[in-house]
Amino acid sequence: MPKPSFVMPENWRRPSLVALGLLLVAGLTAAMPAVARGSDSPDGSDSADSADSATVAAGADKGPVGWETYRSLSGLARLRPGEQVKQFSSFDRTGGNDDGFNGTYSCLRHEPGGECVIAEAHGAGEISSMWFTYAADSVAAIGGITVELDGRVVLQGSLQDIVDGRKGAPFVWPLVGNPADTMGGSVIKVPMPYTNSMRITTQNNPHFYHVTYRQFADATGVHTFDPSDQALDVLARLRGYGIRDPKPPAPRASTQDSGVALAPGASLSLPVTGGARQLTRLELRLPQVSAAPAVYDDGRAFGPGRSEFTAAIAPGNQGVRVTRRYDAGIGNQRASLAVDGRQAGDWAPGAAAPGTWADQTIEIPASMTAGRSSLRLTNTFVSSDVDFNEFRYEIHSRIGGQWVRTDVMDVGPNHVSDEAVHGYRITGATWAGLRWFRYPVPADRVAASAAVLAGLRLRITFDGRTTVDAPVGEFFGSGLGKYASRTLLHSIDTAEDGAFTSWWPMPYAREATVELVNGSGVAIGDGRLAVTSAPDPSVVDGLRSGALGYFHATARRGDTVDGQDWSFLNASGRGLFYGVTTTMRGHIPPGPVSQLNYLEGDERMYPDGSASPAMYGTGSEDFYESGWYFQDARDGAVEGVPYAMPQAGMVGHETAADGCQYVCLGAYRLMIADAVPFGDGVEFDIEHGDRSSMPAEYSSTAYWYGQADLSLRSGDTVDLADDGSRATHGYSAEGETRTTLTSTFEGKGDRTPVTGGVTYATGTIRFTAKTDPGNRGLRLRRTSDQALPFQQANVYVDDRLVGEWYQPLGNAFSRWLEDAFDVPAWATAGKQAVQVRIEPIGGAPSWSSARYTIYSQVGAAAPPAD
Repeated sequence: MPKPSFVMPENWRRPSLVALGLLLVAGLTAAMPAVARGSDSPDGSDSADSADSATVAAGADKGPVGWETYRSLSGLARLRPGEQVKQFSSFDRTGGNDDGFNGTYSCLRHEPGGECVIAEAHGAGEISSMWFTYAADSVAAIGGITVELDGRVVLQGSLQDIVDGRKGAPFVWPLVGNPADTMGGSVIKVPMPYTNSMRITTQNNPHFYHVTYRQFADATGVHTFDPSDQALDVLARLRGYGIRDPKPPAPRASTQDSGVALAPGASLSLPVTGGARQLTRLELRLPQVSAAPAVYDDGRAFGPGRSEFTAAIAPGNQGVRVTRRYDAGIGNQRASLAVDGRQAGDWAPGAAAPGTWADQTIEIPASMTAGRSSLRLTNTFVSSDVDFNEFRYEIHSRIGGQWVRTDVMDVGPNHVSDEAVHGYRITGATWAGLRWFRYPVPADRVAASAAVLAGLRLRITFDGRTTVDAPVGEFFGSGLGKYASRTLLHSIDTAEDGAFTSWWPMPYAREATVELVNGSGVAIGDGRLAVTSAPDPSVVDGLRSGALGYFHATARRGDTVDGQDWSFLNASGRGLFYGVTTTMRGHIPPGPVSQLNYLEGDERMYPDGSASPAMYGTGSEDFYESGWYFQDARDGAVEGVPYAMPQAGMVGHETAADGCQYVCLGAYRLMIADAVPFGDGVEFDIEHGDRSSMPAEYSSTAYWYGQADLSLRSGDTVDLADDGSRATHGYSAEGETRTTLTSTFEGKGDRTPVTGGVTYATGTIRFTAKTDPGNRGLRLRRTSDQALPFQQANVYVDDRLVGEWYQPLGNAFSRWLEDAFDVPAWATAGKQAVQVRIEPIGGAPSWSSARYTIYSQVGAAAPPAD
């Protein structure tokens, strides 16, 4: 075949406390973390309520759809070759930084009534995630939002009311969040599947937004989202984020543990029980590591009066402790603590220590707590120099001689959702707001703690392959220091004896080893490592067939390079990317440029070698689902304020102290419903500033599942600028115009012109292409000109209609586009070649194409080595 003539360049929320608040207690106590050997539940029992890691599915080669996404977290390792993840967003089509400031690129088109269409797709799929920001404290200016699925309105109303939780379940926290919850952003994380079409419109131009959605080859196993399903079980599960394992208890789980005492350079290896199993929890305790001293937090205060809330505890407890964070600048604060109306202790007074945080703990005896799943705690004012303040309460239950965190209640105007589900009440209120103080921790201890978290590495080897190699701090959610990190799948408890915990499921067929390597230069002692695993025979076939991937944590650290994006992950083979923890250490000195200017960088995701990004964001804090540099607009427009939601948050902020030269931030983003599947590698990058122009030192740990072999194999290419290729493939097109286009691709290629032949057709397009007879479906990738948006055509394979290829995107600046269409296996399995017919739909723009690449979905090349 002649050489192709097209050449790529190198280079709130007030939910009913009866219906919803009690879910918190029910959910939190359903699956408390285990500490007893031989069980993954606190009372020592096993449960058969386990999702099979290899069989939870909506249809062939799809991942779980709709609410099953959150009900089947044991199956995170199941790969999703039969779907794509894509995104609509307001990114600047010129490649600059006007990602929504003027709303220039925020509407795909306008409806006759003036509504702004922000997302539209045809075929089967799912809306997985929506994010907006407008003003830092409100999205009210956007007006209403309408979500239509399969021709039916499933969500409609004021966007502000929706993200405030006023629609009711399932659209309540934390499946929705407003600017107080996220420090500037607003999110809707309710998964909404559809079988034929989706469209989202807003009343007014939304300016900044992202809509991430999944696209399926067919509608097998997909049912249109039902807004009357409140999914209360999912809400209960998510509200336990960072406290408990979100997965169902695993039958016959057992825990192995080891003391951790490591000299500099030494290592510890813990072989895990062999056979077909999954690691279900990792727990590391490092008592010598101090919590980072600098903390932003919001809270409340009251004078004569009281506060009260309900806290979840473990029924099998041998006592409970309650820890309160408070502003020590107010001296002689005294209050009594009652448990369900019975006196349990007193908050002791202390001398004023301006500018510092302090913690106080009251231990409640087992005689008041044993067998209980929740407690009603009441703090009654006694006396103070000013008032009695409270910022955060942490609840630990004593289980098997060890303190296990079983609840967190964050107080303050930025946490009214959390307050509501805990039934928080306050009388005699005197103040509410945000504070930044430090704990009085010696500088040398802070430095040693940071060194341990950065230099102690966690390595895990599965079936002979080391796929986890990351610093323990960043792996568990914080790369700056020991900051409180609470995500759906890992957490850091900053109590002195608090645990670093991971709940990622990690399958292996034969063997696994967990290793700690001390590269910190600091001697580590009195630590404890516990690894819980459970038998799961299904993983053998899943790993052998390629249906399951091995868990990976890929870490890297270094100085950023001017003009070059920071890479979260550049992986080959097949896999599923679930997110990242990132540490950003800015090198921007005080001056005319904001020291947080590195946050102007956009994320871009390129699947399977595509030259076009399938996701293109609008700013770094936007990727972490915040807004306006993580701004608390309610209290002085303070930037860089931490927050925590199940799938996104900012955990730490340091400024010229504690090892930070200028301004440093730590953030995380998990992508559960919107995980990124890939069959032939993936590149997930983020800019550091506009066009990656800001100096910084970045580090990141990416979480993903994968295997080395491909599930997407290129088999044929039809180059429409090459007459020989056209003839070989029997290519024809009615109403065709051929020309040459010189332009760029979006993303990293938007400054590299590409010249190639391109065609535009108004009538039927036909060609024949070779396929792998063992295929499980095909993916057609088209390189085209997106100067004209809303290109639309029906696709037939061997004269059978397989779906509609709809491309509403448009860009007059970077006109080259690579997009893809999936063909289901029922139309292609067993065939060595197929005839493709593309019928442009009347009224749509001409169908543009420069080449088609045909990929076959294939199984694993070989089983794991025995």
